[in-house]
Amino acid sequence: MEPHVAELQQKVEDTLCPFGFEVYPFQVAWYNELLPPAFHLPLPGPTLAFLVLSTPAMFDQALKPFLQSCHLQPLTDPVDQCVAYHLSRVKQSLPELQIEVIADYEVHPNRRPKILAQTAAHVAGAAYYYQRQDVEDDPWGNQHISGVCIHPQFGGWFAIRAVVLLPGIEVPDLPPRKPPDCVPTRADRIALLEGFNFRWRDWTYRDAVTPQERYSEEQKAYFSTPPAQRLALLGLAQPSEPRPSSPGLSFTTVNCKKPQNPGRARSWLSPRVSPPESPGP
Repeated sequence: MEPHVAELQQKVEDTLCPFGFEVYPFQVAWYNELLPPAFHLPLPGPTLAFLVLSTPAMFDQALKPFLQSCHLQPLTDPVDQCVAYHLSRVKQSLPELQIEVIADYEVHPNRRPKILAQTAAHVAGAAYYYQRQDVEDDPWGNQHISGVCIHPQFGGWFAIRAVVLLPGIEVPDLPPRKPPDCVPTRADRIALLEGFNFRWRDWTYRDAVTPQERYSEEQKAYFSTPPAQRLALLGLAQPSEPRPSSPGLSFTTVNCKKPQNPGRARSWLSPRVSPPESPGP
C-alpha cells in the first residue's frame, strides 16, 4: 500500500522545517501543463513532488550549525552543500522509497535547467510567480523583463532550493493549491518587476509585501558578497577543486578543520554577533 501523502509530507516536514525550510506538495502534471515539452519532468502526471524553499531562518538554524559541526571536502558553496546535506536526510528518512532530488541550479548537458524553480513554486502554491504577462499594457516595449516569485509571508526574502520527486508514488486526488496573489494591482506589479529587473541589488523588491521576517544584515552581507569571496568572508579555506555539478546526492563527511582565521569565523558563525549594516547599492 502506498504511503498516504499526508504521512509523507509530515515526514519530509519533520526533517526539514526545524531548520528553516518549508515544504509544499504538488503533482508533476501541474508543472508540466504550464511548460513546453522540452522542460517536462519525465514522470506520470499524478507523481508526487515536493517544492522545498528556505526562509530567512535557514541561515541561523541550518547554515551556521552545519558549518560549526562539520565541513565537506572540498568545501565549495556552503549554502548549496548545507541544503544538499538536509535534502540527503530526507532520503535517509524514507529509505523504502525511490527519491530524486533536483536542486534549483542543476542543468542538463545542454545547459537547459532541470527544473524551472519559480514555475514549480507557483504550481505548488508556495509563492506567486509574477511575470510580464501579469501586467496589462506593460510599459517596457522591447526590454526583456524577468519574472519573480513573491511569498505571502516573506515577500522576496526567501529562496527556492529544490524539488523532491517520488517516482512510483501517485496522488491523483491531491487538491491543487493556488498561491495567494499578494501583489494584485497593476502599479504594484510594475514596481515589483522593475525593482527586480533594474534595482535588484538594493533589496527593495523583496518588500513587495510586508514580510514577517527579512534576512538579517549578516545574511544580506553574505549573499551580497560574490560567491568566489564568500569562503574568505567566513574565514574558511578556499576549495582545492571546482564545484561539482550535483553536490546534493554524493558527498563525504570528514572531521572538522579549523578555519584559517578562527576569530573571524567565530564572529560570523555566532548568532550573537552580526557585522555592520551592509552598504547601499
